[in-house]
Amino acid sequence: MGTEISYFDFKNLQQQEQCQLVLSQGEVVSEISKGDLRFVVYRMPYFSVELIYTQHNNKLSGFNIYQNSNTTLLYS
Repeated sequence: MGTEISYFDFKNLQQQEQCQLVLSQGEVVSEISKGDLRFVVYRMPYFSVELIYTQHNNKLSGFNIYQNSNTTLLYS
């Protein structure tokens, strides 16, 4: 993983910069599809990020940031 960024510094980035960082440095820890949506959780060093995609066009439709990086129970 590249340069580690804090939760608060990440929150201050533009959403496009956040997505680029997550896709380049994050580790996929969970993925699930429900209807036309695909939820992908990425682990970063100090937090986790959930990207929500519309499956029919693979476009980003939502974005959530979790301060506690223990997201193993998100989709249980």
